[in-house]
Amino acid sequence: MSDAAAPSLPPPDSLPRPVPTVDGLAPGVVGNWLDWGTGELAGHSDSARADAEILLAALLGSERARLRLHHDDAVEAATVLRYAAWIERRKGGEPVAYIVGLQGFWTLDLVVDTAVLIPRPDTEALVEWALALVPAGVPQRLLDLGTGSGAIALALASERPACELLATDVSEAALAVAGDNARRLGMASIRFRHGAWWDAVPAEAAPFDLIVSNPPYIAEGDAHLAALRYEPRLALTAGADGLDALRVISGGAAAHLRPGGWLLLEHGHDQGPQVQALLAAAGFTAIESRRDFGGNVRVTGGRRP
Repeated sequence: MSDAAAPSLPPPDSLPRPVPTVDGLAPGVVGNWLDWGTGELAGHSDSARADAEILLAALLGSERARLRLHHDDAVEAATVLRYAAWIERRKGGEPVAYIVGLQGFWTLDLVVDTAVLIPRPDTEALVEWALALVPAGVPQRLLDLGTGSGAIALALASERPACELLATDVSEAALAVAGDNARRLGMASIRFRHGAWWDAVPAEAAPFDLIVSNPPYIAEGDAHLAALRYEPRLALTAGADGLDALRVISGGAAAHLRPGGWLLLEHGHDQGPQVQALLAAAGFTAIESRRDFGGNVRVTGGRRP
C-alpha cells in the first residue's frame, strides 16, 4: 500500500482498530496513535511497539527516544494519513527500513531501498575486525566486494579516512544507492565500480591491504528466503549450497592482495568450517572465524603469506 493509496484521512472509528481515549485526552495525539499502531501490528510483527514508534518518529522528523517524551503532542491529519498507510505496509510484511528509507549501521544512517539488502548489526562484527587490521592514520588500499548500500565501505571510510577505498557491485541500482549514501555522508572519495566480483576490479587498483565482502550466502530454495521476499534475491542466494560467491571470492583474493594482506568474509552461521576450508585451499594462513554480536559464527578471515 503506497502513501498515495488512501485518498482521504480515515476517521478514527473507520480504522480497523479504534483509537482509544487515554486519561481524557482526545484522539489525535502521539500517544494515542502509537497505541493504535502497536495494536494494528500485534500479530504481524515481533516488534510491534518499536515498529510503531520508528514509523511515527520518521514521519514527525523526530528521534524515537524524543518521541516518547511527547505523547501529548498533537499529530496533524496529513501525518496520520501517511502513518495509517505505513502501518498497512508493515502489516503486509514490508521491512520498516524500506518503508522509512533509512537504516542505521555502525555510526551512520544509510538510505536503503529494495535494490539493496538492509544492513544488519551482524555485519558490524566484520567492520570491527577490519578496523583492528587497519591502523588509524596509515594510508592503505581497501576493497569491498558486493557493497550493496555501501554499508561496510562507508563504515570503514568513516573510521579510516586516510585509506583508499574501492567498492564494487554487480547491480547498478545498488551502486546508485551506495553512491548516494557516499555523497550524503561526505565520503565522495570512495570509488565505485560495476561488475561481478573480480571482473569489477581494475588491474591497476591492486594490490590491496585488505579485502572485505558480505556476499550472498543463502542456499537456493532455503526456507528462510520466504521471510526475505522484499530484499533482492541477487544479494541473498549463491547456488545450491550458498557457497558459490564465497568460492569465487576466496579463489581470486590472493592475486589481489599484497603479501600479508587480509581477506574477511561474512557468511551464514553454519558455514564457518566450509569457508575456513576454502581459505585454506586458496593458500591463506592465520585462518580464524569470529562471532557476531548475537553469538553466531559470522565472519571468517585469513592472511595471504
